[in-house]
Amino acid sequence: MSLIVGRFGGGPGRAQESQNAALPRRVRRRSWAENLPRRNAPLIRAAVAMLVAAIEFVVAGFAGLVVETLYHAIAYTDTGLTAPNLRMCLLVALLFVVSSAMRGDYRIADYLAQRRQGARMLGVWTASFLLALAFGFLTKFVGETSRAGLLLFYPAGYSAIYATRLALRRLARGATAAGGFASRRVFLVGFEENVDSFIHRYKPEHCGMNVVAAICLRESSSTLDEDLQLAAATARMLLPDDIFILAPWSRTRVIEQSVTAFLRVPAQIHLGPERVLDRFAEARIDRVGAISSLSLGGHPLNFFEVMAKRSFDVGLSLLALVLLSPLLLATALAIRLDSPGPALFLQRRYGFNREPFRIYKFRTMTTMDDGRHIAQAIAGDWRITRIGSFLRRFNVDELPQLINVLRGEMSLVGPRPHALAHDQLFERKIALYARRHNVKPGITGWAQVNGLRGEIDSPEKIRQRVEHDLHYIDNWSILFDVWIILLTLFSRKAYRNAV
Repeated sequence: MSLIVGRFGGGPGRAQESQNAALPRRVRRRSWAENLPRRNAPLIRAAVAMLVAAIEFVVAGFAGLVVETLYHAIAYTDTGLTAPNLRMCLLVALLFVVSSAMRGDYRIADYLAQRRQGARMLGVWTASFLLALAFGFLTKFVGETSRAGLLLFYPAGYSAIYATRLALRRLARGATAAGGFASRRVFLVGFEENVDSFIHRYKPEHCGMNVVAAICLRESSSTLDEDLQLAAATARMLLPDDIFILAPWSRTRVIEQSVTAFLRVPAQIHLGPERVLDRFAEARIDRVGAISSLSLGGHPLNFFEVMAKRSFDVGLSLLALVLLSPLLLATALAIRLDSPGPALFLQRRYGFNREPFRIYKFRTMTTMDDGRHIAQAIAGDWRITRIGSFLRRFNVDELPQLINVLRGEMSLVGPRPHALAHDQLFERKIALYARRHNVKPGITGWAQVNGLRGEIDSPEKIRQRVEHDLHYIDNWSILFDVWIILLTLFSRKAYRNAV
């Protein structure tokens, strides 16, 4: 057994120089005394969380003040302020901060570990804004307000809070990486390979964790009890907040003995994550009656969410078909005049639960392949017609899929469906690719608005698309759909890589 104290710093035991060399020098120089717990650490963490919440509230309120001042200066050529508008801005900021606190967003570990939080924050901010408007209207809390000023505050306040959160996260990560006072004290125990993998894969310092010590167990079963006794004694002395047992789940004897050894230590005990859990963002412990299980994922949308998404799809697609009917007719006529063949092209695709359907598209090629072998379109493809190149560049060829949306075969937003031949190929090569079929395919999607479209000529490209599609499935909301539709229309990325 080897013991590494202070995240591979000095201390009793045999230091592992190979791991030690891979870690920051400032961490390795920390002394044994610095690893002892601070008695008021939980209070400090709570105070830091309250301070962060207060900063975001002040920033949002200041953004409202700036917006009101500039709006009056431009619209009314004076610097007067509308008190009801300022009250509304402060109410929105208060609701946002309270909602974020209730969701646990200000816990240090969660605050640092959040990824792609723009859409998540936008949902909370929008809900707070709408709730404040409803409250103000019903209670006459706001009095006479400037509607233009409130509408300008919506993007300004969100942008100010988002920028503040990014700045605070960078500062907090620097503090926790150096063993800052607000970080959770973590004790690691397991086999050397698993400990090393955990540190390099998850980077605990980026999650608000300070690894105060790590014990590497020997593989020999005869020494396991001795190693665990020393590990438990060390943990009782260091008093960590959390203990991570890092061993393959197949080593049930090691895990059971480790849990038994650390039950006597006043700390939260965690069974370290298996690599497979990285593939499931919503994995959690669940109970069905008397049965406890590890839930990896279920239905992506519940009944009410399905109904909300379907209502949104039907309403908006009907409106789009009516408003765009002159464009659709003109496009169909241009296709017929440009090259021989029909205006519409139907091709088989997989939909929800891998059920096949025929997708509607404007014909943009001289060929209409729909067999086992379909050559992907590439830049400068000779099959693309003159009008087809323009239609593909601006996504006009996808508009007939509004019919698929009305038929219930597609959604406005979702993972883009591929031709059956390509779908079957990608499913064999990419893990979790089939999860894309847990929701209806979409006319546009999160991958497309991030520039991931066009020819797929490498495994990395399809892997990135799948990652974005799964992120959409795991984080769906009506507001997320609205955001993707707006990006589809106005973002330059949505038109990148078109062929």
